[in-house]
Amino acid sequence: MARDSSAPGPDGEPGDPGAPGRERAETPGAEAFPDASAAEDSAAEPSAAEPSASAVLGEALAQAARRAGIDPAGEQDAGQMVWASIGGVRGILEAVVPSLVFVVTYTITYSPASGEANLPLSLGLSVGLAAVFTLARLVARSAPSSAIAGLVGTLLAAALALFTGRGEDNYVLGFFTNIGYGSAFLISVLVGWPLVGLIAGFLTENGTRWRADKRQRRISAWLSLMWAALFFARLAVQLPLYFAGNVIALGYVKLAMGIPLFAPALVVSYLVARSVFRVGPRRDAA
Repeated sequence: MARDSSAPGPDGEPGDPGAPGRERAETPGAEAFPDASAAEDSAAEPSAAEPSASAVLGEALAQAARRAGIDPAGEQDAGQMVWASIGGVRGILEAVVPSLVFVVTYTITYSPASGEANLPLSLGLSVGLAAVFTLARLVARSAPSSAIAGLVGTLLAAALALFTGRGEDNYVLGFFTNIGYGSAFLISVLVGWPLVGLIAGFLTENGTRWRADKRQRRISAWLSLMWAALFFARLAVQLPLYFAGNVIALGYVKLAMGIPLFAPALVVSYLVARSVFRVGPRRDAA
């Protein structure tokens, strides 16, 4: 006798695969299986990789360089770049005048007989000028960060010198700054991540791909060593004057080894890096 196609089979399901009962049995499974599979696939997909420490540091340094006016993708020449990074006339005045007034006042009030100078007056004029420059930026509503940083540094140095009564202690914080920068550049070369390469790589939108290029890696290392040598040279010349207590000579040497050394080193780094690192497409232009 012919079997009823709608009758259940041996396993309890309808014998006809196209029967409504089978559709009802398979539909939930067919719907549930893809959903479960999709959930598994989405769970198996790797999450977006978090940026590495080198990428975070490089991007931060590149952003700081851009804010200082250093941008290889720009149209400015090396002279314009250095002028912008220093801050123009105002930047030079803020960096030089307080220190210059301190050493000039100290020189004028210095008595060879007693071996002393009017330290409070020298420090007071220096701090006062730094405060004036900061106030001028606030009134003009221009970026006050550099002036505020200069004022804070001047205040701390003056406070230390007043506390010890030694004019040479007005330069102690600068020694630690040079030690910090010099060590950072030197260590970056020793560990294979020269800071110049990190800065140039992210300035040119190339990230850390420069490490795969032997020429870019070597030039980055040499430029980083150049900067380390600059900071350590300052220490080599200025520390003996500090320990000798020669405040006047120390003050003038510090000024001579400031912007006059910084600007040429920046020009060399900019020109060499710009010739070696190819500027990639801007992320915001993609």
